[in-house]
Amino acid sequence: MDTLVRVMYVEDDPDIRDIAFMALEDVGGLTVKICESGEQALREAGEFAPQMFLLDVMMPGMDGPSTLLELKRQGYISESIAVAFMTAKVHPEEVARYKEIGATDVIAKPFDPMTLADDVRGIWKTFHG
Repeated sequence: MDTLVRVMYVEDDPDIRDIAFMALEDVGGLTVKICESGEQALREAGEFAPQMFLLDVMMPGMDGPSTLLELKRQGYISESIAVAFMTAKVHPEEVARYKEIGATDVIAKPFDPMTLADDVRGIWKTFHG
């Protein structure tokens, strides 16, 4: 199993983007590419080549599930790339739906900035376990 290094985080809220970037890169030591929309993620996924996508569920325009499906359709998500949704909507039926369309796991919002990178690495390890 490779070590997780590159994470693409797609989130429309600038405050949450800033906190997640600090939590993942400054605290967690990961290389993070922040995108403010699903459309931007589709434009930049090929060049950045993330090992894992973190997708906000509710975004204007292209929401998280639509972004995931389009990333898969365009070949940016393979069997070695993990995907986690970050959302306040973590009822079991919603989590089951996210996993049904290809998510590895779900991280509940609000998240703890001090443990977010560990949570992401835990999902990565489970995915590659």
